[in-house]
Amino acid sequence: MNRIYADHAATTRPAPEVVAAMQPWLGESFGNASSVHTRGEAAREAVEGARLEVARLFGAQTEEVVFTASGSESNNLALQGVMRAATGERRRIVTTAIEHASVLATARALEAEGFALTVVPVRPNGAVDPAELAESLGDDVALVSVMAVNNETGVLQPLEEIGTLVHTSGAKFHVDAVQAPGRIALAVDGWQADLVSLAAHKFHGPLGAAALFVRRRTRVVPLVHGGHHERGLRAGTENVAAIVGLGVAAARAHAALGAGVPERVGTLGERLLARVLSGVPNTRLNGDLNQRAGGTLNVCFQGVDGEALLHELDREGIAVSTGSACSSGDPGPSHVLIAMGLRPEDAHASVRFSLGEDNTEEEVDRIGEVLPPVVERLRALAGPRLEKTA
Repeated sequence: MNRIYADHAATTRPAPEVVAAMQPWLGESFGNASSVHTRGEAAREAVEGARLEVARLFGAQTEEVVFTASGSESNNLALQGVMRAATGERRRIVTTAIEHASVLATARALEAEGFALTVVPVRPNGAVDPAELAESLGDDVALVSVMAVNNETGVLQPLEEIGTLVHTSGAKFHVDAVQAPGRIALAVDGWQADLVSLAAHKFHGPLGAAALFVRRRTRVVPLVHGGHHERGLRAGTENVAAIVGLGVAAARAHAALGAGVPERVGTLGERLLARVLSGVPNTRLNGDLNQRAGGTLNVCFQGVDGEALLHELDREGIAVSTGSACSSGDPGPSHVLIAMGLRPEDAHASVRFSLGEDNTEEEVDRIGEVLPPVVERLRALAGPRLEKTA
């Protein structure tokens, strides 16, 4: 059986060139990038070469790139670091109801420490209303955190408009762009972002390598104290192999934008959506039809348990998800879909398909063939619970 991977929003296959670039640093080329001898200097050169590629992806300066070990760590460093560095009356953080758990949980932990928190709702299409976010701003806000691409629905947020509002208010602006590289441009200046997070494994790099863009003159208190690594913002000996892999993945993601890769993946996504909506009755797309990153489809199969559908598709050799991989241990409905106004039963009936550059038209068509009989069988087992949509 040829297995089909349609869960690229969870993680991606490390590209062959990424693996090849990492290999020497796992063997004979080992070295501590802080050592001053020849081997250490070679490791430092490799780290700084990767930093240059990540800076190009951000459209930033190399000194504005801080390496971390995960997107969650980057988000934590951004939120905790800025809030703990805040002075005066600015003691409030503003975020949205559809953020990744690493943002929402961190914001709530800060609230428990005594900071104030405002969580802005979203419209039914999954996008933040800039006017509603503007109402939450004030002289007491230190940081606003809004993601670029939602990890469950693929919906794009209006970051340019939000960034203008945030900077006019005098607050700092953080963007969780973990789902963005290779799919949309990381326009840190256009977004007027002060901090931007990414993670290598979301764009064909290795697990365990990530980065945070920190605009110059942005005050951040480090999470990890110790040495003077990463300009004092993240102590610890650098993972040279993983950082090198991140650098190669960043170069690939930057090149993909000019090579038509997002457009090709988007076309595959539209093909799959058409097959699903025409082939399976009582289904609907969750999230905006147009304002989303191509290739990510969150579909409600009314009357079906999403987890059961996931397992049935897995038996057919198709890997999908019911939402964020980081929330897979949570039996409750997706907080993203609930924030968009879905009923809990419809949120539980939803499945995410996230395509990538490795997928083909033949694979999309195979998913379209497998889904109808699987959904029909699961609905028959569920009995009369299916409610006809209008």
